[in-house]
Amino acid sequence: MLYLLDANVLITAHNTYYPIARVPQFWEWIIDNAEYSRIKIPYEILEELEAGKKEDELFKWVKKNKKTLLLDEQADQLLVNKVIEQGYAKDLTDDETHKLGCDPFLIAYAMAESGRCAVTLEASKPSAKRANRRIPDVCKQLNIRCIDTFAMLRALDFRAR
Repeated sequence: MLYLLDANVLITAHNTYYPIARVPQFWEWIIDNAEYSRIKIPYEILEELEAGKKEDELFKWVKKNKKTLLLDEQADQLLVNKVIEQGYAKDLTDDETHKLGCDPFLIAYAMAESGRCAVTLEASKPSAKRANRRIPDVCKQLNIRCIDTFAMLRALDFRAR
């Protein structure tokens, strides 16, 4: 299984329960799994992370490990369009499309091959419509596996040393 991380997985981990300086084992574990292609981050998501604060420890960690973390492939624009049209709406306005950010890319990469899974901390909100839909709900609709950080930690057996 290849786990594709949403930006919020790393941002939330660093800002709350696994700060880089306090729990370096988590960050080393992410890199170890990325080296074995069990965890990757699509280019568009890495760009989102790199847009963060330049002096931030997470920004520096991403920059340092970008080559290892990067999912080395291009987004299939037909799949991205399919995600937008079937998962959000066929007639999104430009403002709504902008609001989606990189979410359709993450989902399209997960859709591109079997054995892939989107990992996000977004909470399901089935009542949300159009550009307000959440990654877990779009994935469910499109029959794409989607889990949260903690399910990934269990699946890959994270243990702090």
